[in-house]
Amino acid sequence: MTVSELLQKAVYTALEAGYQLDKEAFNFLEKLSKTEDPTIIVEKAVKKAQTLSQKPLFIGRSLIEELLTEETKKPAAPAAPISTAPLETKKTAFHPYAKEIAPDIKVIQDPTKEACTTGSIEDYLKYFRDRFRRLEKILRRRIDIKGAMPISEALKAPRNSKVKVIGILTEKRESKQRIFFKIEDMNAAATVFMPQNIKEKIRVKTQMLLLDQVVCVMAVKGRNDLLVLEDVLFPDVPLRTPRKASIPVYAALISDLHVGSKLFMREEFNRFLLWLNGKLGNAYQREVAGKIKYVIIAGDIVDGIGVYPGQTKELAITDIYQQYDMASKFIEQIPDYIELIIIPGNHDASRKALPQPAIPKEYAESIYNVRKVHSLGNPCVMSLHDVELLVYHGRSLDDIISTAPNQSFMNPEKAMKLLLQCRHLAPIYGQKTPISPENRDFMVIERVPDIFHTGHIHVEKHESYRGVLLVNSGAWQEQTTFQKKMGVKPTPGIVPIVDLQTSQVFSVNFKSATLD
Repeated sequence: MTVSELLQKAVYTALEAGYQLDKEAFNFLEKLSKTEDPTIIVEKAVKKAQTLSQKPLFIGRSLIEELLTEETKKPAAPAAPISTAPLETKKTAFHPYAKEIAPDIKVIQDPTKEACTTGSIEDYLKYFRDRFRRLEKILRRRIDIKGAMPISEALKAPRNSKVKVIGILTEKRESKQRIFFKIEDMNAAATVFMPQNIKEKIRVKTQMLLLDQVVCVMAVKGRNDLLVLEDVLFPDVPLRTPRKASIPVYAALISDLHVGSKLFMREEFNRFLLWLNGKLGNAYQREVAGKIKYVIIAGDIVDGIGVYPGQTKELAITDIYQQYDMASKFIEQIPDYIELIIIPGNHDASRKALPQPAIPKEYAESIYNVRKVHSLGNPCVMSLHDVELLVYHGRSLDDIISTAPNQSFMNPEKAMKLLLQCRHLAPIYGQKTPISPENRDFMVIERVPDIFHTGHIHVEKHESYRGVLLVNSGAWQEQTTFQKKMGVKPTPGIVPIVDLQTSQVFSVNFKSATLD
């Protein structure tokens, strides 16, 4: 058995036990392997690590050196012969298809360098005016909205005449079967009344209306500033055929690692890394792994500090820099031929208000140093082999699920669908989701994506809506105390893999030893 094969077996031995070797430990083992069996050394190091009161996530050089020092103090024993047995995995050689494919990434929208605001009253006015103009433009592309007039003109129309206006929702009141809401445009405002005898389909749409959402109202002119609702139209996305890659290339969509938390699922994530490296799974599963050219992390790489009540009790690492250092040791195990794309989440060391710039290097320098990373802001739009992806961490899903009817944390794809219908990633202003009053509203969904990828909710779900693949990528963290109080039951350790050529999704469960 060659030195390379011996080292490979040693690394696998550590991974199987739930540990990884850092670079210094690996280099040290490489030197030792000229005279000793590195697998035996690693087995002993694993046993020692398991006896420690604070079990390490990684086996470092210092642990191996300490082990060897202890060994020299023991009575001499015959040297163990170097093993020539085959690797325990008994896998055929792994020749990943993706390694032969040139990357094809185009960044279409990234707020990192464009975000700038002073937070003045004028900034807020500019922000909402920009939101209104962008969504009005999207609405006017609809054939059924042609002829929409300004609210001021509609209010001058004769009583009982039909009018069509575009406005932003500023107030909403419900009582029994009736709904009142106010809308305004750049110059005027009106009150809209939904009558009790309206069609059920329109009633349901009206109940789904969110504050600060821009819609088109079809109505009958009533007294003074009152409009009697006939229908309400959302910007929505048109029914379309998604763009597809010309070759069978895959993307792994993940999020919410929460490295630094005591609840971070390191064993399951280790299985994911083993699988990406062709060391886990049956022949078909390894073939799928070999086609993965892109790994996209949609935020919350680390658990952060002081993000939710009682978080400190659940932290294994209480320093944000050390959390990113630990995360880098996992991330560097992703094969070099795979392109890694990351954006920040609300737990990461980026500003909390949306849009978020890319994670600053001053906090996550170790991640930027261990491998090539495409670090973008939240949200961002990119294309992979001409397939467009809208990647957004998903903080505003909390507001949608807690506000709109028939929403649930167990079905984040329904909230994602509503965001597409609104054509806005954070339509409600002033609730849990902080939004920066930029001169441009980066949260408007101006381009219709082929894939809409979010995280944050920790529940893996996917669904297709009008040709757009919706994917919420779950998490790598067990249920927190805060989630228990909120009634959120995560489905962590499951990775959605998307075939960019067919839009087919493979969900791989790394909580299962057989990769269901």
